[in-house]
Amino acid sequence: MFGIQDIPKFFLAFFLVLPVISFVHEAGHVFFAWLMGGKNIKVTIGSGKVLFKVGMLEVRKYYFWYGLCTFDNLKRRERFANILIFSGGALFNAIAAVVVISMIENKVLEPGIITYQFTYFSLYYIFFALLPMPYPDGHYSDGKIILDLIRGKKHLQEKTYRIHWNDEKKQWCVLDHNRDLIEAFDEEEKALEKAHEVAVADRPSRLVSSVSGKETEVHSYPTIPL
Repeated sequence: MFGIQDIPKFFLAFFLVLPVISFVHEAGHVFFAWLMGGKNIKVTIGSGKVLFKVGMLEVRKYYFWYGLCTFDNLKRRERFANILIFSGGALFNAIAAVVVISMIENKVLEPGIITYQFTYFSLYYIFFALLPMPYPDGHYSDGKIILDLIRGKKHLQEKTYRIHWNDEKKQWCVLDHNRDLIEAFDEEEKALEKAHEVAVADRPSRLVSSVSGKETEVHSYPTIPL
């Protein structure tokens, strides 16, 4: 039964243990994203205003709530590579919990409230990460993405956006994945800026530049795990 004496334990779990578990979870996604050639990798812990940045790590004001990692330009974008990336968070949580349990059994660590909370909430994290469900904000759980990848769902198929030089109009045209015009610009730089904007908002996607029928990939934006 939960009593007044348990309140400090609650704050310990909420403000210390859970953020550490969240970091371990995101580290799992990052490891496999890096292994698959991901670039511009960034880990965000928490939400709200940015408190500080250290390398690829960004910690926000409400560091105990939410977390995600972002990355671009995967070299390996096939289905299995993405399954590994989305499985990485739960896998690292499981490995961390097993390591802590093993260290306790081998008398390396003393069992206590922190080790108990760490293993307990690691399993909690794994369960809800792998439970295939949509979130209220429109994102999907890792488990839902993994399941959809296995099933080959259309919403995870990569869309291609283009910036295309139109000889007749003498303008750079930003085209969507159906090759319909989004907007036209006189300057290539502005066309690229707009194309990046729409491609990022519609992950997974890739951005290519088309001149005289020759297409060159500029950037790719894979689906990102939470």
